[in-house]
Amino acid sequence: MSKEFNADAENPILHARDWTGKDDPGDPRNFSIGRRILSTVAVTLLAFVTTFAASIYSPGSEEVAREFSVSEEVAILPLAFYNLGLAAGPLIGSPVSETSGRKVVLLVTTPCFALFTLGAGFSKGIVSLIVCRFFAGVFAAPAVGNASATLTDYTSGRYRAISFAFYYAIPTFGAALGPLIGGFVSQSKGWRWTQWTTLFFLVAFYIPILFTKESYKKTILQRRAKALGIEGPPHIHRTAFETIRYFGTTLLLRPLHMLVTEPIVTLVCLYNAFLFGLIYTFVVAAPWVYKTCYGFDVSGQSLSFLGMAIGTGIAPLPLILIDHVLYQPRLRRFRESKSEDERFPAEYRLYPALLASFMLPACLFVFAWTARPNIHWIVPIAFQGLASLASLLIYASANLFMMDAYGPLYGASAAGAAMLSRYTLSSAFPLFALKLYQSLGVGWATSLLAFCTLAMAPIPWLFWKFGADIRQKSKYETSA
Repeated sequence: MSKEFNADAENPILHARDWTGKDDPGDPRNFSIGRRILSTVAVTLLAFVTTFAASIYSPGSEEVAREFSVSEEVAILPLAFYNLGLAAGPLIGSPVSETSGRKVVLLVTTPCFALFTLGAGFSKGIVSLIVCRFFAGVFAAPAVGNASATLTDYTSGRYRAISFAFYYAIPTFGAALGPLIGGFVSQSKGWRWTQWTTLFFLVAFYIPILFTKESYKKTILQRRAKALGIEGPPHIHRTAFETIRYFGTTLLLRPLHMLVTEPIVTLVCLYNAFLFGLIYTFVVAAPWVYKTCYGFDVSGQSLSFLGMAIGTGIAPLPLILIDHVLYQPRLRRFRESKSEDERFPAEYRLYPALLASFMLPACLFVFAWTARPNIHWIVPIAFQGLASLASLLIYASANLFMMDAYGPLYGASAAGAAMLSRYTLSSAFPLFALKLYQSLGVGWATSLLAFCTLAMAPIPWLFWKFGADIRQKSKYETSA
Protein backbone atom coordinates (compact mmCIF):
# COMPACT_ATOMS: atom_id res chain seq x y z
CA MET A 1 0.00 0.00 0.00
CA SER A 2 1.44 3.41 -0.94
CA LYS A 3 2.69 5.67 1.78
CA GLU A 4 -0.07 8.29 1.45
CA PHE A 5 -2.72 5.56 1.96
CA ASN A 6 -0.97 3.91 4.91
CA ALA A 7 -2.26 4.22 8.45
CA ASP A 8 -0.26 3.29 11.55
CA ALA A 9 -1.62 1.90 14.83
CA GLU A 10 -1.07 5.08 16.81
CA ASN A 11 -2.62 7.44 14.25
CA PRO A 12 -5.20 5.51 12.24
CA ILE A 13 -6.90 7.35 9.38
CA LEU A 14 -10.60 7.31 10.26
CA HIS A 15 -11.90 9.13 7.20
CA ALA A 16 -10.70 10.72 3.97
CA ARG A 17 -12.91 13.80 3.92
CA ASP A 18 -9.82 16.05 4.13
CA TRP A 19 -6.07 15.91 4.70
CA THR A 20 -5.06 14.50 8.09
CA GLY A 21 -3.03 17.64 8.76
CA LYS A 22 -0.36 19.92 7.34
CA ASP A 23 2.08 16.99 7.13
CA ASP A 24 -0.26 14.60 5.31
CA PRO A 25 1.99 12.65 2.86
CA GLY A 26 -0.84 12.52 0.32
CA ASP A 27 -0.91 16.31 0.01
CA PRO A 28 1.02 17.21 -3.18
CA ARG A 29 2.65 20.09 -1.29
CA ASN A 30 4.33 17.48 0.91
CA PHE A 31 5.73 15.45 -1.98
CA SER A 32 9.53 15.40 -2.21
CA ILE A 33 11.10 18.48 -3.76
CA GLY A 34 12.40 16.33 -6.62
CA ARG A 35 8.95 15.01 -7.47
CA ARG A 36 7.41 18.47 -7.31
CA ILE A 37 10.08 19.88 -9.61
CA LEU A 38 9.71 16.96 -12.04
CA SER A 39 5.93 17.36 -12.14
CA THR A 40 6.14 21.14 -12.53
CA VAL A 41 8.59 20.78 -15.41
CA ALA A 42 6.49 18.03 -17.04
CA VAL A 43 3.18 19.91 -17.09
CA THR A 44 4.86 23.20 -18.06
CA LEU A 45 6.65 21.63 -21.03
CA LEU A 46 3.39 20.08 -22.23
CA ALA A 47 1.81 23.54 -22.01
CA PHE A 48 4.79 24.82 -24.05
CA VAL A 49 3.84 22.47 -26.91
CA THR A 50 0.32 23.94 -27.12
CA THR A 51 1.56 27.44 -28.01
CA PHE A 52 4.50 26.11 -30.03
CA ALA A 53 2.00 24.14 -32.15
CA ALA A 54 -0.02 27.30 -32.77
CA SER A 55 2.79 29.51 -34.07
CA ILE A 56 4.99 26.97 -35.87
CA TYR A 57 2.36 26.82 -38.60
CA SER A 58 2.65 30.54 -39.44
CA PRO A 59 5.81 30.43 -41.63
CA GLY A 60 4.24 27.74 -43.81
CA SER A 61 1.02 29.67 -44.50
CA GLU A 62 2.33 31.11 -47.79
CA GLU A 63 3.02 27.60 -49.08
CA VAL A 64 -0.45 26.51 -47.92
CA ALA A 65 -1.96 29.40 -49.89
CA ARG A 66 -0.11 28.30 -53.05
CA GLU A 67 -0.82 24.57 -52.62
CA PHE A 68 -4.54 24.95 -51.96
CA SER A 69 -5.03 28.02 -54.22
CA VAL A 70 -6.43 30.25 -51.47
CA SER A 71 -5.70 33.80 -50.33
CA GLU A 72 -3.17 34.68 -47.61
CA GLU A 73 -6.08 35.56 -45.29
CA VAL A 74 -7.66 32.13 -45.73
CA ALA A 75 -4.28 30.40 -45.34
CA ILE A 76 -3.86 31.99 -41.90
CA LEU A 77 -7.22 30.58 -40.70
CA PRO A 78 -5.67 27.29 -39.46
CA LEU A 79 -3.63 29.38 -36.98
CA ALA A 80 -6.68 31.43 -35.93
CA PHE A 81 -8.93 28.37 -35.54
CA TYR A 82 -6.31 26.52 -33.51
CA ASN A 83 -6.34 29.38 -30.99
CA LEU A 84 -10.14 29.40 -31.10
CA GLY A 85 -9.99 25.71 -30.20
CA LEU A 86 -7.81 26.58 -27.21
CA ALA A 87 -10.56 28.93 -26.02
CA ALA A 88 -13.14 26.12 -26.23
CA GLY A 89 -10.91 23.41 -24.73
CA PRO A 90 -11.80 23.88 -21.02
CA LEU A 91 -15.35 22.71 -21.82
CA ILE A 92 -13.81 19.25 -22.29
CA GLY A 93 -10.90 19.26 -19.86
CA SER A 94 -12.55 20.63 -16.73
CA PRO A 95 -15.43 18.13 -16.43
CA VAL A 96 -13.04 15.20 -16.89
CA SER A 97 -10.64 16.72 -14.33
CA GLU A 98 -13.49 17.15 -11.84
CA THR A 99 -14.51 13.48 -12.05
CA SER A 100 -11.25 11.63 -12.81
CA GLY A 101 -8.35 13.87 -11.78
CA ARG A 102 -5.84 16.07 -13.53
CA LYS A 103 -3.45 13.40 -14.78
CA VAL A 104 -6.17 11.44 -16.56
CA VAL A 105 -7.13 14.56 -18.52
CA LEU A 106 -3.58 14.89 -19.88
CA LEU A 107 -3.27 11.16 -20.55
CA VAL A 108 -6.48 11.17 -22.62
CA THR A 109 -6.53 14.54 -24.38
CA THR A 110 -2.86 14.68 -25.43
CA PRO A 111 -3.12 11.64 -27.78
CA CYS A 112 -6.24 13.26 -29.30
CA PHE A 113 -4.21 16.45 -29.79
CA ALA A 114 -1.56 14.34 -31.55
CA LEU A 115 -4.11 12.60 -33.79
CA PHE A 116 -5.64 15.85 -35.02
CA THR A 117 -2.15 17.30 -35.57
CA LEU A 118 -1.42 14.20 -37.64
CA GLY A 119 -4.64 14.81 -39.56
CA ALA A 120 -3.61 18.42 -40.20
CA GLY A 121 -0.32 17.23 -41.66
CA PHE A 122 -2.11 14.86 -44.05
CA SER A 123 -4.84 17.35 -45.05
CA LYS A 124 -5.62 17.51 -48.77
CA GLY A 125 -7.62 20.74 -48.63
CA ILE A 126 -7.91 23.95 -46.65
CA VAL A 127 -11.22 22.95 -45.00
CA SER A 128 -9.85 19.71 -43.56
CA LEU A 129 -6.73 21.58 -42.41
CA ILE A 130 -8.81 24.20 -40.60
CA VAL A 131 -11.05 21.56 -38.96
CA CYS A 132 -8.10 19.43 -37.82
CA ARG A 133 -6.27 22.44 -36.44
CA PHE A 134 -9.39 23.57 -34.55
CA PHE A 135 -9.85 20.21 -32.84
CA ALA A 136 -6.11 19.96 -32.20
CA GLY A 137 -6.50 23.24 -30.27
CA VAL A 138 -9.53 21.92 -28.37
CA PHE A 139 -7.62 18.87 -27.16
CA ALA A 140 -4.42 20.86 -26.55
CA ALA A 141 -6.17 23.32 -24.24
CA PRO A 142 -6.38 21.09 -21.12
CA ALA A 143 -2.57 21.03 -21.02
CA VAL A 144 -2.64 24.79 -20.42
CA GLY A 145 -5.51 24.83 -17.93
CA ASN A 146 -4.33 21.74 -16.07
CA ALA A 147 -0.80 23.09 -15.76
CA SER A 148 -1.92 26.13 -13.76
CA ALA A 149 -4.21 23.99 -11.59
CA THR A 150 -1.44 21.45 -10.99
CA LEU A 151 1.04 24.15 -9.98
CA THR A 152 -1.55 25.49 -7.53
CA ASP A 153 -1.86 21.97 -6.09
CA TYR A 154 1.90 21.76 -5.56
CA THR A 155 2.66 25.30 -4.41
CA SER A 156 1.37 27.35 -1.50
CA GLY A 157 0.32 30.92 -2.17
CA ARG A 158 3.49 32.29 -0.64
CA TYR A 159 5.77 30.70 -3.25
CA ARG A 160 3.34 30.62 -6.15
CA ALA A 161 5.06 33.47 -8.00
CA ILE A 162 8.19 31.34 -8.50
CA SER A 163 6.52 28.35 -10.14
CA PHE A 164 4.08 30.52 -12.09
CA ALA A 165 6.95 32.66 -13.39
CA PHE A 166 8.07 29.62 -15.40
CA TYR A 167 4.52 28.55 -16.23
CA TYR A 168 3.66 31.92 -17.79
CA ALA A 169 7.03 32.34 -19.50
CA ILE A 170 7.63 28.93 -21.07
CA PRO A 171 4.39 28.64 -23.08
CA THR A 172 4.88 32.22 -24.31
CA PHE A 173 8.43 31.26 -25.19
CA GLY A 174 6.85 28.46 -27.23
CA ALA A 175 4.84 31.00 -29.22
CA ALA A 176 8.08 32.86 -30.02
CA LEU A 177 10.13 29.74 -30.74
CA GLY A 178 7.49 28.23 -33.06
CA PRO A 179 8.01 30.55 -36.05
CA LEU A 180 11.78 30.48 -35.53
CA ILE A 181 11.88 26.70 -35.96
CA GLY A 182 8.92 26.66 -38.34
CA GLY A 183 10.67 28.97 -40.81
CA PHE A 184 13.61 26.62 -41.22
CA VAL A 185 11.39 23.52 -41.29
CA SER A 186 8.96 24.85 -43.90
CA GLN A 187 11.80 26.19 -46.05
CA SER A 188 13.68 22.89 -46.15
CA LYS A 189 10.90 20.28 -45.82
CA GLY A 190 7.59 22.02 -46.56
CA TRP A 191 4.69 23.20 -44.42
CA ARG A 192 3.53 19.67 -43.52
CA TRP A 193 6.72 19.17 -41.56
CA THR A 194 5.64 21.92 -39.17
CA GLN A 195 2.98 19.43 -38.03
CA TRP A 196 5.41 16.49 -37.87
CA THR A 197 7.80 18.64 -35.81
CA THR A 198 4.96 19.39 -33.41
CA LEU A 199 4.36 15.65 -33.04
CA PHE A 200 8.04 15.06 -32.19
CA PHE A 201 7.85 17.63 -29.37
CA LEU A 202 4.49 16.27 -28.24
CA VAL A 203 5.73 12.69 -27.88
CA ALA A 204 8.92 13.81 -26.12
CA PHE A 205 7.04 15.91 -23.56
CA TYR A 206 4.16 13.45 -23.10
CA ILE A 207 6.44 10.73 -21.76
CA PRO A 208 7.36 12.61 -18.51
CA ILE A 209 3.63 13.03 -17.77
CA LEU A 210 3.39 9.25 -17.43
CA PHE A 211 5.69 9.41 -14.38
CA THR A 212 3.88 12.21 -12.53
CA LYS A 213 1.46 11.57 -9.66
CA GLU A 214 -2.11 12.73 -9.36
CA SER A 215 -2.33 16.13 -7.65
CA TYR A 216 -6.08 16.84 -7.49
CA LYS A 217 -7.11 16.75 -3.84
CA LYS A 218 -10.57 15.27 -4.38
CA THR A 219 -9.23 12.40 -6.51
CA ILE A 220 -6.42 11.60 -4.07
CA LEU A 221 -8.88 11.47 -1.15
CA GLN A 222 -11.31 9.30 -3.12
CA ARG A 223 -8.54 6.81 -3.88
CA ARG A 224 -7.45 6.83 -0.24
CA ALA A 225 -11.00 6.13 0.91
CA LYS A 226 -11.33 3.25 -1.53
CA ALA A 227 -7.94 1.77 -0.55
CA LEU A 228 -8.64 1.93 3.20
CA GLY A 229 -12.38 1.25 3.08
CA ILE A 230 -13.25 4.49 4.88
CA GLU A 231 -15.48 7.48 4.28
CA GLY A 232 -14.28 9.70 1.43
CA PRO A 233 -14.86 13.33 0.50
CA PRO A 234 -18.47 14.44 0.06
CA HIS A 235 -19.83 13.31 -3.29
CA ILE A 236 -22.54 15.34 -4.97
CA HIS A 237 -24.85 13.21 -7.08
CA ARG A 238 -26.02 15.11 -10.16
CA THR A 239 -28.30 14.14 -13.00
CA ALA A 240 -27.03 14.61 -16.55
CA PHE A 241 -28.91 17.90 -16.79
CA GLU A 242 -27.55 19.11 -13.44
CA THR A 243 -24.01 18.19 -14.54
CA ILE A 244 -24.37 20.15 -17.76
CA ARG A 245 -25.81 23.11 -15.87
CA TYR A 246 -23.03 22.98 -13.25
CA PHE A 247 -20.18 22.98 -15.73
CA GLY A 248 -21.97 25.41 -18.03
CA THR A 249 -22.24 27.83 -15.11
CA THR A 250 -18.66 27.31 -13.86
CA LEU A 251 -16.93 27.30 -17.24
CA LEU A 252 -19.05 29.59 -19.38
CA LEU A 253 -21.86 31.55 -17.74
CA ARG A 254 -20.04 32.63 -14.57
CA PRO A 255 -16.79 33.56 -16.39
CA LEU A 256 -18.83 35.60 -18.89
CA HIS A 257 -20.79 37.22 -16.06
CA MET A 258 -17.59 38.08 -14.21
CA LEU A 259 -16.12 39.38 -17.46
CA VAL A 260 -18.86 42.01 -17.81
CA THR A 261 -19.65 42.78 -14.15
CA GLU A 262 -16.36 42.50 -12.23
CA PRO A 263 -13.98 45.42 -12.87
CA ILE A 264 -10.94 43.36 -11.86
CA VAL A 265 -11.80 40.52 -14.24
CA THR A 266 -12.85 42.88 -17.03
CA LEU A 267 -9.70 45.00 -17.00
CA VAL A 268 -7.22 42.19 -16.32
CA CYS A 269 -8.72 40.05 -19.09
CA LEU A 270 -8.85 42.97 -21.53
CA TYR A 271 -5.22 43.88 -20.82
CA ASN A 272 -3.86 40.35 -20.89
CA ALA A 273 -5.90 39.32 -23.93
CA PHE A 274 -4.49 42.28 -25.83
CA LEU A 275 -0.95 41.34 -24.78
CA PHE A 276 -1.53 37.78 -26.00
CA GLY A 277 -2.91 39.13 -29.27
CA LEU A 278 0.18 41.32 -29.55
CA ILE A 279 2.41 38.23 -29.45
CA TYR A 280 0.50 36.68 -32.35
CA THR A 281 0.55 39.96 -34.25
CA PHE A 282 4.34 39.73 -34.23
CA VAL A 283 4.18 36.01 -35.14
CA VAL A 284 2.32 36.88 -38.34
CA ALA A 285 3.72 40.33 -39.19
CA ALA A 286 7.35 40.27 -38.03
CA PRO A 287 8.65 38.26 -41.04
CA TRP A 288 7.08 40.83 -43.38
CA VAL A 289 8.68 43.67 -41.37
CA TYR A 290 12.20 42.32 -41.71
CA LYS A 291 11.70 41.26 -45.32
CA THR A 292 10.42 44.73 -46.27
CA CYS A 293 12.85 46.82 -44.22
CA TYR A 294 16.03 44.72 -44.44
CA GLY A 295 15.48 42.27 -47.30
CA PHE A 296 15.75 39.23 -45.03
CA ASP A 297 15.30 35.84 -46.69
CA VAL A 298 13.24 33.09 -45.03
CA SER A 299 16.14 32.08 -42.76
CA GLY A 300 16.70 35.65 -41.68
CA GLN A 301 13.00 36.14 -41.05
CA SER A 302 13.01 33.07 -38.82
CA LEU A 303 16.07 34.24 -36.90
CA SER A 304 14.40 37.60 -36.28
CA PHE A 305 12.29 35.83 -33.66
CA LEU A 306 15.39 35.37 -31.49
CA GLY A 307 14.65 38.70 -29.83
CA MET A 308 11.17 37.58 -28.79
CA ALA A 309 12.45 34.16 -27.74
CA ILE A 310 15.15 35.65 -25.52
CA GLY A 311 12.78 38.25 -24.08
CA THR A 312 10.20 35.65 -23.07
CA GLY A 313 12.86 33.12 -22.04
CA ILE A 314 14.49 35.41 -19.46
CA ALA A 315 11.18 36.68 -18.02
CA PRO A 316 11.26 34.32 -14.98
CA LEU A 317 14.45 36.01 -13.74
CA PRO A 318 12.97 39.49 -13.06
CA LEU A 319 9.68 37.94 -11.90
CA ILE A 320 11.47 35.84 -9.27
CA LEU A 321 13.82 38.70 -8.34
CA ILE A 322 10.92 41.13 -7.79
CA ASP A 323 9.10 38.49 -5.74
CA HIS A 324 12.20 37.96 -3.57
CA VAL A 325 13.11 41.62 -3.12
CA LEU A 326 9.68 43.28 -2.88
CA TYR A 327 6.86 40.77 -2.30
CA GLN A 328 8.31 38.28 0.19
CA PRO A 329 9.68 40.85 2.71
CA ARG A 330 6.28 42.59 2.85
CA LEU A 331 4.53 39.25 3.23
CA ARG A 332 6.79 38.33 6.18
CA ARG A 333 6.17 41.67 7.92
CA PHE A 334 2.42 41.31 7.37
CA ARG A 335 2.33 37.82 8.91
CA GLU A 336 4.35 38.97 11.89
CA SER A 337 1.95 41.81 12.66
CA LYS A 338 -1.44 40.35 11.65
CA SER A 339 -3.54 37.38 12.69
CA GLU A 340 -3.51 34.19 10.61
CA ASP A 341 -7.08 34.81 9.46
CA GLU A 342 -6.21 38.04 7.65
CA ARG A 343 -5.24 37.65 4.00
CA PHE A 344 -2.32 39.47 2.48
CA PRO A 345 -3.57 42.14 0.01
CA ALA A 346 -3.56 40.81 -3.54
CA GLU A 347 -2.34 44.16 -4.88
CA TYR A 348 1.24 43.38 -3.84
CA ARG A 349 1.33 40.87 -6.72
CA LEU A 350 1.30 43.84 -9.10
CA TYR A 351 4.89 45.01 -8.59
CA PRO A 352 6.15 43.61 -11.95
CA ALA A 353 3.18 45.10 -13.81
CA LEU A 354 3.76 48.50 -12.24
CA LEU A 355 7.37 48.47 -13.43
CA ALA A 356 6.57 47.22 -16.95
CA SER A 357 3.28 48.97 -17.75
CA PHE A 358 4.95 52.04 -19.30
CA MET A 359 8.04 50.12 -20.43
CA LEU A 360 5.92 48.18 -22.94
CA PRO A 361 4.57 51.11 -25.00
CA ALA A 362 8.02 52.75 -24.90
CA CYS A 363 9.62 49.63 -26.40
CA LEU A 364 6.90 49.37 -29.04
CA PHE A 365 7.39 52.99 -30.07
CA VAL A 366 11.15 52.45 -30.40
CA PHE A 367 10.57 49.30 -32.45
CA ALA A 368 8.07 51.16 -34.63
CA TRP A 369 10.47 53.89 -35.72
CA THR A 370 13.80 52.06 -35.76
CA ALA A 371 12.70 49.28 -38.14
CA ARG A 372 14.07 51.01 -41.23
CA PRO A 373 16.96 50.36 -43.63
CA ASN A 374 19.25 53.09 -42.27
CA ILE A 375 19.16 51.66 -38.70
CA HIS A 376 20.81 48.32 -37.95
CA TRP A 377 18.36 45.40 -37.68
CA ILE A 378 19.61 44.46 -34.21
CA VAL A 379 17.90 47.55 -32.75
CA PRO A 380 14.28 46.65 -33.63
CA ILE A 381 14.94 42.99 -32.79
CA ALA A 382 16.26 43.98 -29.34
CA PHE A 383 13.29 46.23 -28.58
CA GLN A 384 10.88 43.61 -29.87
CA GLY A 385 12.44 41.29 -27.30
CA LEU A 386 12.15 43.90 -24.55
CA ALA A 387 8.51 44.47 -25.47
CA SER A 388 7.91 40.72 -25.13
CA LEU A 389 9.63 40.76 -21.73
CA ALA A 390 7.49 43.68 -20.55
CA SER A 391 4.34 41.94 -21.80
CA LEU A 392 5.13 38.86 -19.72
CA LEU A 393 5.88 40.88 -16.58
CA ILE A 394 2.45 42.48 -16.87
CA TYR A 395 0.67 39.29 -17.90
CA ALA A 396 2.07 37.11 -15.12
CA SER A 397 1.62 39.56 -12.26
CA ALA A 398 -1.88 40.62 -13.33
CA ASN A 399 -3.00 36.99 -13.46
CA LEU A 400 -1.53 36.26 -10.02
CA PHE A 401 -3.27 39.36 -8.68
CA MET A 402 -6.63 38.16 -10.03
CA MET A 403 -6.11 34.62 -8.66
CA ASP A 404 -5.25 35.97 -5.20
CA ALA A 405 -8.12 38.46 -5.30
CA TYR A 406 -10.81 35.82 -5.91
CA GLY A 407 -9.18 32.95 -4.03
CA PRO A 408 -10.05 29.27 -4.42
CA LEU A 409 -13.84 29.73 -4.66
CA TYR A 410 -14.10 31.97 -7.73
CA GLY A 411 -10.50 32.03 -8.91
CA ALA A 412 -11.18 29.16 -11.34
CA SER A 413 -14.03 31.08 -12.99
CA ALA A 414 -11.86 34.20 -13.21
CA ALA A 415 -9.11 32.10 -14.79
CA GLY A 416 -11.70 30.68 -17.20
CA ALA A 417 -12.68 34.21 -18.23
CA ALA A 418 -9.01 35.02 -18.80
CA MET A 419 -8.42 31.92 -20.94
CA LEU A 420 -11.57 32.52 -22.97
CA SER A 421 -10.69 36.17 -23.67
CA ARG A 422 -7.00 35.74 -24.42
CA TYR A 423 -7.40 32.88 -26.88
CA THR A 424 -10.39 34.51 -28.56
CA LEU A 425 -8.37 37.67 -29.20
CA SER A 426 -5.28 35.70 -30.21
CA SER A 427 -7.43 33.97 -32.83
CA ALA A 428 -8.65 37.32 -34.16
CA PHE A 429 -5.38 39.30 -34.27
CA PRO A 430 -3.61 37.12 -36.88
CA LEU A 431 -6.50 37.69 -39.30
CA PHE A 432 -5.79 41.40 -39.66
CA ALA A 433 -2.19 41.76 -38.45
CA LEU A 434 -0.47 41.46 -41.83
CA LYS A 435 -3.01 43.72 -43.59
CA LEU A 436 -2.57 46.27 -40.83
CA TYR A 437 1.19 46.42 -41.38
CA GLN A 438 0.90 46.40 -45.16
CA SER A 439 -1.63 49.25 -45.09
CA LEU A 440 -0.11 51.53 -42.43
CA GLY A 441 3.56 50.58 -42.63
CA VAL A 442 5.73 49.40 -39.75
CA GLY A 443 5.89 52.76 -37.97
CA TRP A 444 2.22 53.60 -37.73
CA ALA A 445 0.94 50.02 -37.40
CA THR A 446 3.18 49.38 -34.39
CA SER A 447 2.49 52.87 -33.02
CA LEU A 448 -1.23 52.06 -33.08
CA LEU A 449 -0.52 48.99 -30.95
CA ALA A 450 1.73 51.09 -28.71
CA PHE A 451 -1.01 53.68 -28.16
CA CYS A 452 -3.39 50.87 -27.13
CA THR A 453 -0.90 49.59 -24.54
CA LEU A 454 -0.29 53.16 -23.37
CA ALA A 455 -4.03 53.58 -22.80
CA MET A 456 -4.03 50.37 -20.73
CA ALA A 457 -0.85 51.19 -18.78
CA PRO A 458 -2.73 52.86 -15.86
CA ILE A 459 -4.72 49.65 -15.17
CA PRO A 460 -2.26 48.08 -12.66
CA TRP A 461 -1.78 51.49 -11.01
CA LEU A 462 -5.56 51.79 -10.69
CA PHE A 463 -5.69 48.45 -8.89
CA TRP A 464 -2.70 49.38 -6.73
CA LYS A 465 -4.51 52.50 -5.55
CA PHE A 466 -8.14 51.38 -5.43
CA GLY A 467 -7.94 47.56 -5.53
CA ALA A 468 -9.08 47.03 -1.94
CA ASP A 469 -12.16 49.23 -2.45
CA ILE A 470 -13.01 47.48 -5.72
CA ARG A 471 -12.75 44.05 -4.06
CA GLN A 472 -15.05 45.11 -1.22
CA LYS A 473 -17.77 46.04 -3.74
CA SER A 474 -17.49 42.76 -5.66
CA LYS A 475 -20.56 40.57 -6.10
CA TYR A 476 -18.29 37.54 -5.62
CA GLU A 477 -16.30 36.54 -2.55
CA THR A 478 -12.81 38.05 -2.68
CA SER A 479 -9.84 38.40 -0.37
CA ALA A 480 -11.10 41.76 0.85
